[in-house]
Amino acid sequence: MNGYLQVENTLFTAAMVLYFVSMILYFLFFAMRREKAGKAGNIVMSAAFVLHTAALVCRGIGAGRFPLTNQYEFATSFAWGICLVCLIFVWRFRFQALGTFAAPVIFVIIGYAAMQSREVKELMPALRSSWLAFHVSSAIISYGAFGVSFAVSLIFLLRERGKNNAFWESHIPEKNRLDMISYRAVALGFLFLTFVIVTGAIWAEQAWGSYWSWDPKETWSLVTWIIYALYLHLRISRGWRGKSAAIFAVIGFVCVIFTYIGVNTFLPGIHSYA
Repeated sequence: MNGYLQVENTLFTAAMVLYFVSMILYFLFFAMRREKAGKAGNIVMSAAFVLHTAALVCRGIGAGRFPLTNQYEFATSFAWGICLVCLIFVWRFRFQALGTFAAPVIFVIIGYAAMQSREVKELMPALRSSWLAFHVSSAIISYGAFGVSFAVSLIFLLRERGKNNAFWESHIPEKNRLDMISYRAVALGFLFLTFVIVTGAIWAEQAWGSYWSWDPKETWSLVTWIIYALYLHLRISRGWRGKSAAIFAVIGFVCVIFTYIGVNTFLPGIHSYA
């Protein structure tokens, strides 16, 4: 098993280096107008994603369980989820510039993972449940989608500065399309976050005898859910669009980050292991 963990460590490091390289290439593409750098950034990020996936598989085999039970494992999976959704959206919407804003977020989160303990410990009784894979993997996809929405919303807020700029007009979708892409990312994230809360409640009842205990992580997950629910409600019922919606999406992701990192740091509770 230790052999798998050693391989995982090597693959993780290689993936982190490639994420950094992709971030530099995207910067050259966006700031220096280097077309080839942008294409190379896509290739390097895809390669990093493949190595990252292999690292997670090795971690799972080496640990003998799903690699989703501590700060390191969730952080690296969080970065993986953002990369997955980013690559899907880059391909689906032919939106190469998205990587310019997503790559730094991915690198910061995987860098945070690198600072956490990688020690494999025996699972506490509450985590020995078949709900683990459903609950945490849903959180990873949810947070990944919200991360992409955050990146798209930042691009939206900067879009006005690129008005009448040939490069921006060529590589950045117009504002209505950016708004639609952000909305789709939020809708995807909200769907999975709802599943996270529902499965978490069922799991909590089995583990602790209560569906809801107002633990800080539960409370802030609910706050995050309400923020994005308001976003969707205002958009669907009142036609909310544009700058206000973009700002709301940015605030929502800040809440996501606090739910994950801030709560564990400042408001420890029964979810402090993740």
